[in-house]
Amino acid sequence: MITCPNCKNQEVPGAIFCSECGTQLIEGASARTHEISTAEGKQIKTSDTTVFPKPPPMAPDSWISLHMVDSGQILTLTERSEFTLGRVAEGQPIMPDIDLTPYNAYAQGVSRLHAVIKLVHEKIIVMDLGSSNGTYVNGNHLAPYVESPLTHGDVLYLGKLKVQVLFGEKQTEKG
Repeated sequence: MITCPNCKNQEVPGAIFCSECGTQLIEGASARTHEISTAEGKQIKTSDTTVFPKPPPMAPDSWISLHMVDSGQILTLTERSEFTLGRVAEGQPIMPDIDLTPYNAYAQGVSRLHAVIKLVHEKIIVMDLGSSNGTYVNGNHLAPYVESPLTHGDVLYLGKLKVQVLFGEKQTEKG
């Protein structure tokens, strides 16, 4: 078992994040590297921990916006190609990129790290991060940790929080 350094919760071996408080359990710097041989005799180095690379920047000619259906507010997502959605809780060491707390996220059943939206090869995908109350696209329940494509205008339900996803390419002036 792995003991969380933050809350002392016991996790199964191989867990990356604490299920209780969200603390990262594996340090990328302390990963051991092993050499393995391929069938051709070439050696490859592999690590026994997962190191997550920083997501690439968002394509300069694209945009993503989240339309908060109940309040009418629009959140524009810029500068990156991956955004975690969730809410902030007291003492939470890992924060979502998009904090939905101001939109009554706790009462609506949004988890601390609920889902992720990514721009992958000019397509937008969403993935539920094992949330307690689920993620739905246009009423269809998403399986946790399975990427699902989004189209412009799709409605996400993060628990009961209703969010419309809008995206496209930036328009340039012709002249």
